[in-house]
Amino acid sequence: MARVALVTGGTRGIGRACSEALKKAGYKVAASYAGNDAAAESFKRETGIPVYKFDVGDFNACKEAVAGIEKEQGPIEVLVNNAGITRDATLHKMTVEQWSAVIRTNLDGIFNMTRLVIEGMRSRNFGRVISISSINGQKGQFGQANYSAAKAGILGFTRAVAQENAAKGITVNAIAPGYIGTEMVRAVPEDVLKTKIIPQIPVGRLGEPEEIGRCVVFLAADDAGFITGSTLTVNGGQYITA
Repeated sequence: MARVALVTGGTRGIGRACSEALKKAGYKVAASYAGNDAAAESFKRETGIPVYKFDVGDFNACKEAVAGIEKEQGPIEVLVNNAGITRDATLHKMTVEQWSAVIRTNLDGIFNMTRLVIEGMRSRNFGRVISISSINGQKGQFGQANYSAAKAGILGFTRAVAQENAAKGITVNAIAPGYIGTEMVRAVPEDVLKTKIIPQIPVGRLGEPEEIGRCVVFLAADDAGFITGSTLTVNGGQYITA
């Protein structure tokens, strides 16, 4: 029977690519989203993947959603923590609300979702937790103290939880994308892309969402069981780290 994979923020951008790649690889996929009903319905219609609306930053909402998904689809064996937001500002201008919103969604959401599936994974002696971090969690980014902190936090979370669950057949890994050609990035003015962003990328182009999707499928596989606590850096050589 096909393994059930849940992708948070799974109806747009990188999340959509992950959802589609996992479905193509034979997984039974569910995708969550937070607010864009029109995009979610379009995604559901085009892919046939069921969608679930809830806020990953709200533990009780996550608890209710996970219970509903598992009742309808089966036990969640692969969790892709992808949901995330930005609220950019330099620190001396950043509001408490901007800080809290990003930490709540991007970091608390990782705890909420992983906490709610980890016991089931442990009881079945199998699980894959894959969290989408960022190049900016590795190197930091001007105007993104909140985002960089949350994405760096994912890396520490990944390493700790990997150690706690390795003996139970559960792998916990992170992917740190660089500049990926999502709708948001491609909305940046073309002259800025060509003069400011792409020249920083040694391979000379943006990444594609599908490239992150392929990484997720690789880490989710049954035969990827010796890879845990790792960060897969996917940034075209923009930031190279050991």
